[in-house]
Amino acid sequence: MPPRRGTEACFARNLCKPAPMNHRTVLLAAGILGATGVALGAYGAHALRAFLMERGMSVAWETAVRYHLWHAIALLPLGVWLRVDAFGGERLARWAAGCWIAGVVVFSGSLYLLALGGPRWLGPVTPLGGLALVAGWLFVAVAAFTKKKT
Repeated sequence: MPPRRGTEACFARNLCKPAPMNHRTVLLAAGILGATGVALGAYGAHALRAFLMERGMSVAWETAVRYHLWHAIALLPLGVWLRVDAFGGERLARWAAGCWIAGVVVFSGSLYLLALGGPRWLGPVTPLGGLALVAGWLFVAVAAFTKKKT
């Protein structure tokens, strides 16, 4: 049988499945988001400072960095929660992690782009990222009351 090509081959080998939201994925996301948050914070405070102040967007940039970094930090204990697998609520904790990652990308990402002069249609997109961040926290709250299955 000849080797498969394209999408069919990809699905046949399970290569197109999204990465599972496990402790490693969550901790990897925490590391990447933490590093990019620090880098973007420094970039905004130094290289972009005059540009952002001139446009009146320094507060927007700082808000983006703040939410970016806080949620990167919040992913760390969530990754440990998934690694230890002793508390219960792991499925909800995975949903929380996914919401936080998506929320940082959408919320902070849209604010970064707006601060840099991105299209104005990004303004209404920002609250969608905020809703994802809130949903993540609600998943954590519900997960806290989910008992470990024995």
